[in-house]
Amino acid sequence: MKAKLLTHRKERNADGHIAEIKIWSVPISEYNQYGLKYSFVYIVNGIRIIGYDNERGKGDHKHINGLEYPYTFSTPSKIMSDFQADIEAYQKGEI
Repeated sequence: MKAKLLTHRKERNADGHIAEIKIWSVPISEYNQYGLKYSFVYIVNGIRIIGYDNERGKGDHKHINGLEYPYTFSTPSKIMSDFQADIEAYQKGEI
C-alpha cells in the first residue's frame, strides 16, 4: 500500500507567514504504529520556526526555533491543536 494523502492545507496570513499541514495514511509498521505520517510547518521569512513530523527512524518530534523536542502523538485533532497553540505562542512572542 502506498501512502495516501488525507489532508493538505497551506495558508498564508496577512504578514506572509505560511502554515502548512500534511497528513498521510501509511501502512502500520515497526516505525509507525498508528498508520499516519505527518508534517506540519510554520514558516516566517523563509525560515521554519515551528515544525512537527514523524520522520522514519526519529519518530514523533517537533522543532521550535531550530531546536528539536520529543512529541507524543495521540490524535490528528490534538496535534493540529498543539501546532496552532505553538503558532499563537510565537505570534505573542512567548516562544
